[in-house]
Amino acid sequence: MKKYNINHLRELESESIFIMREVAAQFENPALLFSGGKDSIVMVHLAKKAFYPALLPFPLVHIDTGHNFEETITFRDDLVNELNAQLIVGSVQESIDSGKVAEEKGYNASRNLLQTVTLLDTIEKHKIDAALGGGRRDEEKARAKERFFSHRDEFGQWDPKNQRPELWNIFNGRKLMGEHFRVFPLSNWTEMDIWQYIYLEDIKIPSLYFTHEREVFYRDGMWLANASFMMKRDTEEVITKRVRCRTIGDISCTGLTVSTADNLEDIIQEIAATRVTERGGRADDMRSDSAMEDRKKEGYF
Repeated sequence: MKKYNINHLRELESESIFIMREVAAQFENPALLFSGGKDSIVMVHLAKKAFYPALLPFPLVHIDTGHNFEETITFRDDLVNELNAQLIVGSVQESIDSGKVAEEKGYNASRNLLQTVTLLDTIEKHKIDAALGGGRRDEEKARAKERFFSHRDEFGQWDPKNQRPELWNIFNGRKLMGEHFRVFPLSNWTEMDIWQYIYLEDIKIPSLYFTHEREVFYRDGMWLANASFMMKRDTEEVITKRVRCRTIGDISCTGLTVSTADNLEDIIQEIAATRVTERGGRADDMRSDSAMEDRKKEGYF
């Protein structure tokens, strides 16, 4: 990697570490939202650097849809054991069983939207006053509106028209009882920055990100992983292809990329050449033009 790229990554790293330390200083009970995806893995790596040689000063929070890739759960558990970190798991299945949310039906059913209720319940149950997330402004137009410190009201909702200014790296974490913040230390990173940083720091990531053989079927312009809980039309043929994940979420809405990239160098070259956005393969974002913003206003990640 060229020297100027490394300097750029070190500047982003310093900014993110500064924000994480601000969170630790300003809030009483912060937590790090962990999905098992590359962005949250980079977040954990940055947190290790920020507070070394101490252990992480906050727990990892994973909202388990029950429809995660098996590789994601295995990676999560291995990482938690390696770091001797505290793990809090919020279960979407429990939210369904208790009647708090209703599971979607039909061919395009997904549990992704249902995570919002489980997340807000988990934040309230554990009295989390700041939830660190791996959102980046380049991901999607709604995320581009987000501040580093994103205020949420007593209902966990976000108002994009009522955000606090962040001048000269001064972050206002004041809140009323029942309110909390979402904090996004990776806001100024791009997808390419993430991959180059993973390469630079030799960070372990799930095997899902590398090309592998998997049973898939084609729907609405994307390849989806075959899973027993997903309804398939008679015209949707299950075949085996060499694919990889570019972004990892609920199996039902994570589009797979046909690829030959089986190492980090190849992934970086692939990302540099692509003209499809990272979330262009996420079925949940295609439900409407404002799908992400609507979910975020209700309390989504």
